[in-house]
Parts: sequence; structure tokens; C-alpha cells
Amino acid sequence: MSASRRSGTTDELGPDEPEQPERDGSDLLAALLDGMDAALCAFDADGAVTHWNREAERILGWSAAEAVGRHGFAGWAVREADAEEVEGRLMSAMQAPGRQVHEFALLTKDGGRVLVRTQSAAVRGPDGKPAGVYCAFSEVHAQIDLERSIALSEALFEDASWGVVLVDADLRPAVVNAHAARALGIGRTSVLGRPLGELLAQGVEELESALTHVLAEGAPPAPAEIWVSVRTPEGERRRCWRCGFVRLASPLAEEPVPLGVGWLFQDMTQAKQAEQEAALLRFRTNQLHRAARAAAECEDPAEAAAVHLDFALAGFADHAMIDRVAGGAGRDAGASSDAPPDDPVRLVRVAVTPSGAPGPSLLGGEAGLPVRYGEGHPALQCVTRTGSVRADAGNVAAERAREWAVGRQWPADTVHALCAVLRSRGRTIGVVTFLRGAGRSAFGRADAVYAEDVAVRIASALDLAGVLGAE
Repeated sequence: MSASRRSGTTDELGPDEPEQPERDGSDLLAALLDGMDAALCAFDADGAVTHWNREAERILGWSAAEAVGRHGFAGWAVREADAEEVEGRLMSAMQAPGRQVHEFALLTKDGGRVLVRTQSAAVRGPDGKPAGVYCAFSEVHAQIDLERSIALSEALFEDASWGVVLVDADLRPAVVNAHAARALGIGRTSVLGRPLGELLAQGVEELESALTHVLAEGAPPAPAEIWVSVRTPEGERRRCWRCGFVRLASPLAEEPVPLGVGWLFQDMTQAKQAEQEAALLRFRTNQLHRAARAAAECEDPAEAAAVHLDFALAGFADHAMIDRVAGGAGRDAGASSDAPPDDPVRLVRVAVTPSGAPGPSLLGGEAGLPVRYGEGHPALQCVTRTGSVRADAGNVAAERAREWAVGRQWPADTVHALCAVLRSRGRTIGVVTFLRGAGRSAFGRADAVYAEDVAVRIASALDLAGVLGAE
């Protein structure tokens, strides 16, 4: 008899229609559990498996017939080393209020490992006491990967010690982390959407070329070092950034849709400058060594001095000259710089590199005619002070710079000068002058040290050449 018949309604079954058997409650529960998308299992108070649905079978490979009746997961669904901990976590839900969430690895039937996230809660009996535990679990690889990606993104944009910039397809910053904003000398929101040319004075073409290549071809196989000049309220700052690039594409589209480029960079300026200085020092030391070997082959000591000058010029200056102090023995080392002798200092040209065309230094000075240096000329100051003197045309127009150079008897394109004193046997015997043209950097302290090393070698050769006269 159907449920409706027992209730006394008039829609009775015909006499020939068989009665439908009543469905057992356990069958209904099994059908309900098997129809759910989540993997479900249940344990009694002793920890034995009482229910196991089809989704649990799909994830782990164990059928309900193989799972139901087993005590916990030990020996089949978890490693022996983890069994006690896993069972303790699951069964602790019997005494805890609400649902308990855990993550651990289970074993599949074929021996694989699956990371799952479980939600477990106590099952109460008719008397209200805990009678067991039900547990719902699902694979969490995708969810954990998503959470890790989000956590990595947040860490990169908040705590990373290198610059991170997301550049859109138009090569404009879309997202900037705090480190990158400090490196660019601008606020994180102020930089968004602005062309890179407004942020960088130099190096923007190389950077944009790299970003365009990544959008079209993908990430390069190695980081790139790019020199840039950053515009800041205090002026331009020259920096070297080691840059890495990754192309970003939407994971939701069937065909890759470019979202832009992830640009990561680290400031390598100090390390790069130290590397360049070390390389420059090695080159200059090698030049001095080569000059000494070449000068040793010269029969004429004056020619040896010119050889030292030629080797020193390579990569160091555009033009150079050697002037000796007129008057035989030169200036005494004890002469006071504040009280020059009665006779003014006169300098005679000994050697000069040809201006405008490459070639070896030209020797001269046989006539002994002094160079017409004006009062206060850097070469004269060098003799008076017995120390190096640097001079620059400054930030003036090209015509004014030309007048500055010509007025000092130097080539017209000179804008930077360095004079180093020549000394031998306690006497100041002359000056060597190095000149740089427009587009070259000014002489620095390290340059002065190198020029003084060269001056020592030139002074020794000139003394041997006998161009200084008798003492």
C-alpha cells in the first residue's frame, strides 16, 4: 500500500496494481550522499568508517565496499607516519563545537598522494551525545595554487626588496610596488598611466624596446642591465637596473590575450660602478706596464717619455702635452708656493700629441722658446703648488668654451683639463697636461692619481734625456 493509501485519501490503487515496497532510510541516505559533489565519509565513535560516497571513491580510488568498516585511514588512505596525527584531527571534532577545518595528504589506491582540505563535525545520537564524525573533503591543489598566487602578488607589491611594475600593452605602468615607486622618485599612484618617457630622461628607448620584444616574443632567457637617468625633483640620477621581464596573458581566454608585461628590476648601480672602476684600474695598470716595456726599448730617453704619454692617453684623454720648466735645474723643492721666486715660471714644450688626428706624440723644444701661458694658467699653478690641478670650462655655451680653451693654448674643443707635476730628484721639472673634449666626463680624483703615476715615469725619462740641463 502506498503512503497516500495509508493516509486515507481517495486516490486508491487498483486491485491489480502491486504495492510499492517502502524504501529503507539507509538507501535514501546513500543516494543522497552519492549525489553530492563533495567527497563525504563518516566514522562512528570508535573511528570505523560507516559511509563513503562516490566522490570520495573518485578522488581516492577506494570503493565504498573497500572503505566501509575500516578503522580510520591508517594503513590504506594515509601514510603510517601520518596516521595517528590525521586520526587525532578528525576525531577531535567529536568534542569540539562547530566545524573543524584541516589540510593533510591522503593516499590514493594506486599509491599517489592527494592534498585535501577537510571539514569535519560531530554526529549526535538520540541522547545528544557524540556518536561519530562526518567529514567532507575536496582536492585543494587549485585553491592552494590560487591562494599562493595571491599571497605572492601581495608580497611582491608590498614587501619585495626589488622593483615590480606591471606595464600594460601601451607600455604604461598599471601597478607599481613601493620599491619601484621609490626608485622612480614618484608616488605609487602618480606613476600610473604615465608614459615611461616622463619618468626617465635617458634609457627609455632601450627599456621600451625590451618591453615591446617581450610582448611580441616572450621573456628573454637572461636578465638585462639597462642604464637609465631618472627624473627627480633634485635632478637626474644615473642608475643601472638589472631587469627581468615576463609576458602576462589572460588565463580565461581560449587564445592568449596579452595583458602586458611584468617588469622586475634591482638597482645595481653601486656594484656596476665598482666593477667598472676595477676594470678601469686593471686597464690602466696594464697600460703602465706596457708603456714601461715599450719605453725600455727606446734608445732616446726623450722618446721614452713620449711613449709613456702615448700609452697613458688611451681611453684616458683626447690630447696631452709635456712642458718642462725653463732655466736648467728646475724649481727647488724647498721653494714656497706662497712666495714664488723673482723670475716668473716659464714652461717650454717638450712633447705634444697631434690634435685632430691620431698619431704618436711629437717631440720638440730644441729652441727653448717658452709657451705663452697667461697668468693663473693651470700648468703654471701646477708648478707653483707642486701638485695636480684640474680645470673645466663649466656649463657655458660652445663659443664661450672655445674661447676658454684657445685662451689657454689648448685645442679648441677642450672642456676638461688635468695637470700633473713632473718631479725628479727633489725638483719640480715640468708639467704633463691631459685634455678631454666635449661629451667626456670631467677628471676625477682617481684620474689625478693615475696622471701622477704617469708623471713619475715621464719625469724619470726626461731627466735621463738631459733636457733639463745641469744642476
